[in-house]
Amino acid sequence: MSEAPITLYTDAAFLSPYAMSVFVGLHEKGLPFSLVSVDLDKGAHYAPTYRTSSLTARVPMLQAGDFTLSESSAIIEFLEDTFPAPDFAPLLPRHPLERARARQVQAWLRSDLLPLRYERSTEVVFIQPNLTPLSFEATDAVEKLFDVADKLIPDGTTSLFDTWCIADTDLALMLNRLVRNGDEVPEKLRRFAMAQWERPSVRKWLNLRTN
Repeated sequence: MSEAPITLYTDAAFLSPYAMSVFVGLHEKGLPFSLVSVDLDKGAHYAPTYRTSSLTARVPMLQAGDFTLSESSAIIEFLEDTFPAPDFAPLLPRHPLERARARQVQAWLRSDLLPLRYERSTEVVFIQPNLTPLSFEATDAVEKLFDVADKLIPDGTTSLFDTWCIADTDLALMLNRLVRNGDEVPEKLRRFAMAQWERPSVRKWLNLRTN
């Protein structure tokens, strides 16, 4: 399996935060892979072949040899299990308690804060800002995000733990829905998001929209 060719299927607009997470993970692991874009606007993810392989008809989807897997958290776990440290860079902390916390952060970001995700979509991160004021519901979500992020990020640092992990990228993306849009963000959280945004693997994703 570790020698099987890898293909990552992502949205054609490169707006999916979940595809970005896997893309960054593959680069951090140092794994060569092919990139295939799927036009969600034209319903390409519902094509029979793709839907059969993906099971959930969503992006991202990873193909390693004959094996296919969708859902970004599952893909990250697969990459960790299949390409473990020390031969490959870790995507999650090695200490069990920190690893559990990183998984909690990932699960939370994927299942909560819906009003914020809706009113500050990834278009404000990658394309252009949305000048519409946040609703009451979204403001509540922002306050929750700030509270949790402030507790998670140690003072004076720009990562959640002693070394980088994929949860850093995921949290930075959520914060950048506000930072990149020009919304008010506490300086500690702004520094964290901006520092993570300069990581080479993240810049490679950002460059996809300009190539």
